[in-house]
Amino acid sequence: MAPETRIGIGYDVHPVTEGRKLMLGCVHFADSNVGLDGHSDADVVAHAICDALLGAAGLGDIGEHFPPSDEKWKDHPGSAFLQAVGHMLRHAGHHIVNIDCTVLADVVRLGDRKHQMAVTIASHLAIDRSRVSVKATTFEGHGTIGRGEVIACEAVASLHTR
Repeated sequence: MAPETRIGIGYDVHPVTEGRKLMLGCVHFADSNVGLDGHSDADVVAHAICDALLGAAGLGDIGEHFPPSDEKWKDHPGSAFLQAVGHMLRHAGHHIVNIDCTVLADVVRLGDRKHQMAVTIASHLAIDRSRVSVKATTFEGHGTIGRGEVIACEAVASLHTR
């Protein structure tokens, strides 16, 4: 019997704030003078990917597994969520085919760090780097993203079931 293919979509957005470090795709943007506000480390890339993977597997969403109302997740890194979701998927018999995400931000430029983000994400999910794509786009000054008020990420993931 051929493996079943499943697709999931994830999206996350957090407000930009001063006084926090900026984490995107489990990579610290040390040169940024702003971070993201949230209960955990507010890594929109890791969160959107988790939601896409959980959705594809039919396992709910990140808020169900790591609720912001639970203090044990306070300031937890996105890497911990990715590792936990990867474990859940393997335990449920799913194999990650690929992940594609787009970071929506004007306040920071990803540049060559997109590759580092893909490597780091793949590592935390225990998959080959070739299965992860990280892209970025700007809003050229329009809307909340363009004004630098928020950073968002969209992600799509595909899985095979065994």
